[in-house]
Amino acid sequence: MRIRCWGSRGSFPACGAEFVRYGGDTSCLEVESDKGDLVILDAGTGLKAFGDHFAATARKKAVHLVCTHAHLDHIMGFPFFSPIFNEHTTLNVYGCPCAADSLETAIRKLMRTPYFPVDFCALPSEIIFHEVTPAPPPFKIGTLTLTPIRLNHPNGGCGYRIEERGKALVFITDNELEYGKPGFDAEYYETYCADADILIHDAEYTDDEYKQFQSWGHSKYTDVIKLAVAAKVKRLGLFHINARRTDDQMDAIVDDAKKIVAQSGTAIECFGLGTGFEITI
Repeated sequence: MRIRCWGSRGSFPACGAEFVRYGGDTSCLEVESDKGDLVILDAGTGLKAFGDHFAATARKKAVHLVCTHAHLDHIMGFPFFSPIFNEHTTLNVYGCPCAADSLETAIRKLMRTPYFPVDFCALPSEIIFHEVTPAPPPFKIGTLTLTPIRLNHPNGGCGYRIEERGKALVFITDNELEYGKPGFDAEYYETYCADADILIHDAEYTDDEYKQFQSWGHSKYTDVIKLAVAAKVKRLGLFHINARRTDDQMDAIVDDAKKIVAQSGTAIECFGLGTGFEITI
């Protein structure tokens, strides 16, 4: 399984010299199975760059877009995804219902007057929507098995555990871990993350920042480390990087995260996930 990041910022894109190393695009990951099945996680602004790359390589593959939820930073790249303007494209889109709309309805609303000049109904590609819920059974895309994971986030959503040939990627963004809070179901997330080869998790806030943004649906990086340690994951990618956080500030968080991991007595490889990151598991 090959994983490549096309965008890891949260809430809105970042631009400027201070945001080069980690990139400025919002949530988008490419996952390719050993057999070549292609899954895209989230349709943030990183989807545009992936779409241009995909079109340039002229690959004749079906594309599967799997969304965590329909907040704007996670779907705003969809109207700029070049394959949807190609009549030969078949795009399967997977996602859970939003607070009031289905994912399909949310995307259709995004691509209509006055928000976008090309109406969704005018697209020449074939787009097929599939509804998923955070409950068994898992679903398959080629040789990949995807298990939805309920998000603790306003309006809901799903993270995903993706498995192939005994290897596991867990992708959980826009999720508020609340270690230490009565009633927080730590066991739920630890079970789904157990022994993952790589956990990519929302880590937007420092402990001090979190005091101001409790209940906004995002995690302290210190809580993400607790989850990784408890679940015995092998690698931890800090994701949903605050759009105002500079590269140097993110480096400082990563350095502190590595110290905390070392103090836990585990050998978890910890890093900040930036645009261009690529790994095969």
